Amino acid sequence: MRYLLPLAALAVTPLAAQTKAPPAPILTTPEAKDVWSFAEPEKARVTHVALDLTADFAKQRLSGTATLDILAKPGVGEIVLDDDGLEIAKITDAAGRALKWSVGAARPDLGAPLTVQIGTARKVVVTYTSAPNASALQWLPPSLTAGKKQPFLFSQGEPNLNRSWIPTQDSPGIRQSWSAKITVPATMTAVMSAERLTPKGAPVAKGARRFAFAMPHAVPPYLIALAIGDIAFKPLSPTTGVYAEPATLAKAAAELDDTEKMVKAAGDLYGPYRWGRYDILVLPPSFPFGGMENPTLTFATPTILTGDKSNVDVIAHELAHSWSGNLVTNATWSDSWLNEGFTTYFENRIDEAVYGKERAATLADLSWDDLQRDLKAAGGDGPDTRLHGEPGGGDKHGELDYNKGATFLRTIEYRVGRAKWDAYLRGYFDRHAFQPQTSAGFLADIRANLIRGDAALETDLQLDRWVYGTGLPDNAVHVRSTTLAAVDAKLAAFTAGGAATAVDTKGWSTQEWLRFLNGLPRKQTPERLAELDKAFTLSDSPSAYIGAAWFRLAIVNRYDPAVPAMDRYLHRIGRGLFVYPLYRLLMAEGDWGPPIARRIYATARETYHPMVAANLDKSVAGKKD
Repeated sequence: MRYLLPLAALAVTPLAAQTKAPPAPILTTPEAKDVWSFAEPEKARVTHVALDLTADFAKQRLSGTATLDILAKPGVGEIVLDDDGLEIAKITDAAGRALKWSVGAARPDLGAPLTVQIGTARKVVVTYTSAPNASALQWLPPSLTAGKKQPFLFSQGEPNLNRSWIPTQDSPGIRQSWSAKITVPATMTAVMSAERLTPKGAPVAKGARRFAFAMPHAVPPYLIALAIGDIAFKPLSPTTGVYAEPATLAKAAAELDDTEKMVKAAGDLYGPYRWGRYDILVLPPSFPFGGMENPTLTFATPTILTGDKSNVDVIAHELAHSWSGNLVTNATWSDSWLNEGFTTYFENRIDEAVYGKERAATLADLSWDDLQRDLKAAGGDGPDTRLHGEPGGGDKHGELDYNKGATFLRTIEYRVGRAKWDAYLRGYFDRHAFQPQTSAGFLADIRANLIRGDAALETDLQLDRWVYGTGLPDNAVHVRSTTLAAVDAKLAAFTAGGAATAVDTKGWSTQEWLRFLNGLPRKQTPERLAELDKAFTLSDSPSAYIGAAWFRLAIVNRYDPAVPAMDRYLHRIGRGLFVYPLYRLLMAEGDWGPPIARRIYATARETYHPMVAANLDKSVAGKKD
């Protein structure tokens, strides 16, 4: 069987040489309608994108061409693409004949429809330039990089931002293969989420070189990713490695040296890794996410580099996306739990295989805490607590998709047994490889291939309630950690009046610190806060995770001595997981917090990714769309 193919045998096969999957079908059920895209894929759809772009750091623009291969129904004479601020010079067919095109009315956060009259053409060439404020692109001056010598560019396409630099149908259900040629200054390196055909680039003109890439598998367009800068590489194994700025590379490679073990563990669990290499790019601090699962090249935040591997579960998470998210993808963002819930569950299984059951239990127990927090924020059983969201509905609270989704899958595992559940998941990933998926599609598959008419099991699992219902079903499984139970005992002693210096924190992981700090009663006296900070130097913690937890506690107590350190923190950290809650808490603190938030944001804004800045412009600066 294909599952028994040795991982190493597949991993050394160049991605471009692997069997190319056929174009993924377009799901046409009402549940799969993507309200975040203008595309009409049931009429005409993009199947391949070929980019030929030049990066201009002085003007902060990418310019060149995108050549689109199109599959259209007979008689269909136009295709609708997604466009967000692209400056289009012309659109032609493959022979260079001009095609008529028009850009429709723009909508907030969506851009505008780009309609091209294709006639009988099945290849379209768009000549264009991205705008300096393209929402997917962050152009960093040297001062905001680790090395301080070269500028840096990186893209972040999820969920629908790539339309600001690629004219295509920007919907997760419209999978497309792609290739690219990227011309950059000769002193820089370009990397992308595909096979690196020319790792060192090729000279094309004085002071410039070109890098070539190929992704033969059809992927959702948000997974097309680019980074350009002073980037070096260090191999971790024959098929894994780390890219980073030279100043960060050694630290990153040391922290992430278990990557090959994770790849093997993941393949042993749910079938072979199908993407060739698995490399990691550690980005400058303004990267807005913990990690982004771009195929073959995870983009990662430097905040995970804490020196003790406490936070490499982020890498386990992004690696797991190579199956859940990249291989099988939510057809629309209303079903993002199919990406994130599956991946959070899978991540925990990788952690268990590499680091042991107690480490996995600790992470699962913290995930339960986060789930309870998000459920409480959503009113316990409000409409935003459903896994399957309403089309066009608001964001679910916090990480509910991640943690409720993972708890759902863990509950199934405990009900049917791990062996039976793992066999089902391996089959699920194989049956739906390189395809979009919906909640309805998953439920149909699990009923056909796991439940198989067992009425008692169907009743016990409560599938529909988990996916379409609100709140948390009463069969939910809560994994408890003995490590965190020991922290809870120390927390109770401190809360009862014990001295901070009596709390033995030697050897604590990030997770233990978070359990302690997040478990403290929210109401504290200035004296007690000063005692905590003096004992544990929390304001100056090198860990972004610990710092964020401490500053949240300081804000709700209006603790002025922590403000200068928080100011520095918000200027050096751009990860949304940390930044958003701190600003939100500041803005909620009456007449004390908002002036602090606005003062910090006024100068910190330029260090944030455009997506983060756009959100904070509304909530902090009070700007309208």
